[in-house]
Amino acid sequence: MDRSWRRVALVLSILVLSGCASLRGPGAPGQKLDPWENWNRKVFNFNESLDTHVLKPVATVYSDIVPAPVRLAADNFFSNVADAWSAVNLLLQGRFKASVEQGMRFAVNSTLGFGGLIDISTEVGLERKSEDLGKTFGVWGTGTGAYIVWPLFGPSSVRDTLALPFDRIATSPSLVVKDGYSKTALSALQLVNARANFLRAGEMLDGIALDKYTFIRDAYLQRRGSFGSDDEYEVLTPEAPAVPASSPQAGP
Repeated sequence: MDRSWRRVALVLSILVLSGCASLRGPGAPGQKLDPWENWNRKVFNFNESLDTHVLKPVATVYSDIVPAPVRLAADNFFSNVADAWSAVNLLLQGRFKASVEQGMRFAVNSTLGFGGLIDISTEVGLERKSEDLGKTFGVWGTGTGAYIVWPLFGPSSVRDTLALPFDRIATSPSLVVKDGYSKTALSALQLVNARANFLRAGEMLDGIALDKYTFIRDAYLQRRGSFGSDDEYEVLTPEAPAVPASSPQAGP
């Protein structure tokens, strides 16, 4: 449960920082990268309605009924599948040492951790480095592009949209299951379990965001602009120089 709370804290920290960025006026990166805002807001409202009436209630019941250790095991299993794709992307990014470590993490959890249900790797010092094809495109110079909100899939960008089919396929264990019922059940579990992890964070966001669309948009662009290393991020506005995240200029 401590890891779950760390995830919640991380998400909220990103949102607060992005909220500060959104107060900088018309020159804010999010506004410059959102030329389809009218359409995006309509899709955003549709997704919010779907979440409010379907996904959130189901995730709430799931969270109330399913014991925390079982939810954690499910989370570990799906994260372990994503670790394998992260290892591939780290290799494509030229980060060979990190790729080997991530591959070892996947191998250890898949074998000693009963198919990834137990996260043994973190306990022995093999920390997770989550990477995807969208970030790999960014490392090799592909700009973020315009912000896009997709029905069901939520926030994205032109760059991440190009990578979306590959990322979804590579991180979905249901694709290796042939039985139709099992495939649907596994996909549903992955979705509901992921939503259940952010129930409290979502409630806190509802309470502090003046404009939830802007808040989430700027948070997404801030997070998706970060790749390659832990101390640098990709600047989303073309006229600004790249600034290390540790620099005072990188603050809100």
